Amino acid sequence: MITSLHGKLIKSLPTQVVVEVHGIGYEVLIPLSSFDKLPAPGEEVRLLTHLAVREDAHVLYGFITSNERELFRLLINTVSGIGPKIALNILSGINAAAFRTAVTSGDVKSLSQVSGVGKKTAERIVVELRDKLGAVTSDIAVGGQPMPANDQKLHDAVLALGALGFKPNDAHDAVRAAIAVLGPQAAVEQIVRAALKKGA
Repeated sequence: MITSLHGKLIKSLPTQVVVEVHGIGYEVLIPLSSFDKLPAPGEEVRLLTHLAVREDAHVLYGFITSNERELFRLLINTVSGIGPKIALNILSGINAAAFRTAVTSGDVKSLSQVSGVGKKTAERIVVELRDKLGAVTSDIAVGGQPMPANDQKLHDAVLALGALGFKPNDAHDAVRAAIAVLGPQAAVEQIVRAALKKGA
């Protein structure tokens, strides 16, 4: 699994880039939300990636932020009928914070205005993602404002536990309990370890 690329940005288009890493050029499909944050061609860039393996191709999808990649993976792995192409359209048509807000508030109208997303798909997104986004969203500042250090640690720890198989609400509760015991100064790694012990 290719999880990230760090190299020279050779070419950038609104929907794809080429990144050269140790002499090898990787073509990566990206959403507009990542394109807006890219450096100029010729400069170094780091992309978080998701590799999709199909019978006829291996396709790399790239993201500037972990938030974008997390939402992309949630969409393709959780919502029936949504593949990588529509997931990229969603991230291109609405920023991550606005998407989370729309899902948790049930704003089907905003979601259905995104290219490739009709009313039925938007309703399915709300139904299937609302619970998964709710636990994490409560600690994310809407509008892209930086989170306080403690909130960022909580968010990172919840994501780590989610990757390890915890349900969002369980992960959130476990992290809160771990922080209550360890104190707000605890590192993310300590919080995750304590949460895992509690959940074992």
